[in-house]
Amino acid sequence: MTGERNTTAGQPEWRGVADDAGDPLTGLTSPGDEARLRARSRALLGSLARPHRRMIAVAIALLLLQNAAAMAGPYLVMLGIDRAIPPLRDTGDAGPLIAVAAAFAVATIAEYAGKRSFLILSARVGQAILYDLRQRVYRHFLRLSVGFHERYTSGRVVARLTSDMDSIAELVEGGIDDLVLAGLSVISVAGILLWLDPPLAVVTLLAFPFLLWMSVWFARASTAAYRRTREAVALLIVHFVESLGGVRAVHAFRRESRNQEIFTEVNDGYRQASLRVFRLIAIYSPGLKGIGNVAIAVVLTYGGWQVLHGNTEIGVLAAFLLYLRRFFEPMQELSQFYNSLQSATAALEKLSGVLAERPEVPEPDRPRPLPTPVRGAVRLHRVTFGYRPDRLVLPELTLRIPAGQTVALVGATGAGKSTVAKLVARLYDPVSGSVTLDGVDLREISAADLRRHVIMVTQENHLFAGSVADNIRFGRPDATDAEVEAAARAIGAHEFIAGLPERYATDVHRRGGRLSAGQRQLVAFARAVLADPAVLILDEATSSLDVPSERLVQRALQTMLRGDPTRHNGDPTERNGDSGGAAGVPGRTALVIAHRLSTVQIADRVLVLDGGRIVEDGPPADLVADGGRYAALHQQWRDSLS
Repeated sequence: MTGERNTTAGQPEWRGVADDAGDPLTGLTSPGDEARLRARSRALLGSLARPHRRMIAVAIALLLLQNAAAMAGPYLVMLGIDRAIPPLRDTGDAGPLIAVAAAFAVATIAEYAGKRSFLILSARVGQAILYDLRQRVYRHFLRLSVGFHERYTSGRVVARLTSDMDSIAELVEGGIDDLVLAGLSVISVAGILLWLDPPLAVVTLLAFPFLLWMSVWFARASTAAYRRTREAVALLIVHFVESLGGVRAVHAFRRESRNQEIFTEVNDGYRQASLRVFRLIAIYSPGLKGIGNVAIAVVLTYGGWQVLHGNTEIGVLAAFLLYLRRFFEPMQELSQFYNSLQSATAALEKLSGVLAERPEVPEPDRPRPLPTPVRGAVRLHRVTFGYRPDRLVLPELTLRIPAGQTVALVGATGAGKSTVAKLVARLYDPVSGSVTLDGVDLREISAADLRRHVIMVTQENHLFAGSVADNIRFGRPDATDAEVEAAARAIGAHEFIAGLPERYATDVHRRGGRLSAGQRQLVAFARAVLADPAVLILDEATSSLDVPSERLVQRALQTMLRGDPTRHNGDPTERNGDSGGAAGVPGRTALVIAHRLSTVQIADRVLVLDGGRIVEDGPPADLVADGGRYAALHQQWRDSLS
């Protein structure tokens, strides 16, 4: 993307013209990258086609049969004129003409059967390839790290799975057979013309340099033009998706007119890019037709002169002219189908870029199993991390959280609290140092194990369209209705769920729009309770709750954090830790981030962060008594309540 990005009221504004470097997945930053980009696309296409190579071989054989049958027509016309009509005229022998007619009928039937069989087979192969490609792209998007999705807009994701996929489908479903057959026809006709009458063929082939020059020019110009249309339509989809996704903010800040202006701008960019393509076609297609008509006129003049002087038979000239039609008409078709071909090629480049993107948080090659049972001890050892290479959020952090301890992180915005939570949840990997769970580096734990034992609840937990029960059992799809209800009761969500029209079967609508912000958060808490992790991370998870709901959740959290007494083998010392946490029944490990210090009161231990460093560490009551930073924060909170 060339230009600057402004953000107002949550709505991005793109100024400038989309170029190939605008999409980070193409990797196209210099002319030298073009070959690499095409090689990557060819490799993707090859991997998609490889499982179907036998069916593709059969399809190619059917195309060759169809092409041979089509090429037989003009030759049979020549035989009919030069070999079958004279015997009928001179002796009344109709046998040769009948034989030619029968051969023509056989060729017609063979062409029909070959085309029909090819269309059926190619449709099967094409749909299988499209299915595989959609599966790969969707699966890969899910595997890519949170950091990728934070910088790659949802609109571009939608464009990859809709517009780009549709371009490839259009080629597969509506023209690949004609495209390949046109190429075969051009090659076959050129060979047949040289075989029928070399002098006439030489005259015809004088037009070939002009055809070649125009085709090379069109290929180069249209490649850039079609790639630009893919970028332009992606911008259109990006703005459309993000504007409607944030439609409440658009209405709240009266952004309708401005967003319409932006949409008009990107829509006009797409129109201009498409017009550029059609201008190229408007030059190429009539140019080919003009060259073809001139060539036919020259052949007819020269061939007629040859016939008059007895150097060429009239049947040969007739066949020659028919073959010329089959030579130039496919060239016209190629210009029409080049639209689909180039559009699909540009789309394949984008999709190959998606699949070439490597996860920043990769799955380990040889995962290490966690100790049984999982206790939930977390340790960060000399961890450094930054979202940008030139700016560290955590300079060098060392932290030990014993199993079963509830630790609260407090501090100013930007102090590194959420960053610590994201590292423990392994949404990111540290630049240096290590984060371990029960002594095992998170980078060595399989994603399935880690997600089973470490769960993060944020202030913006996403609810999916479906029932309340389906959303609660999101982390445990096999949970029974009784277990779902028990989780809701434990967190205090059962009362409001029971008041919904269909109770647990009530559809929450898209993004949980049927529920209030507090209700959505309670469902998210119930989801975490049901999943029963060893480590629970709460990142501002109660910020959207009102005071009564927050108090209800705090009581439920105290129950939830105790967890299963058998989780830690009944060792009560695990709850004590290094910082004097009160001894008690061992439960799950919890990391709590909250600006509301009412939530922090349930913690055994409070860490005050400043600039990515721990500046205070201890039980909340002790820190208040010490009169340090936490005490000041605590006093400010108490003053706000009054």
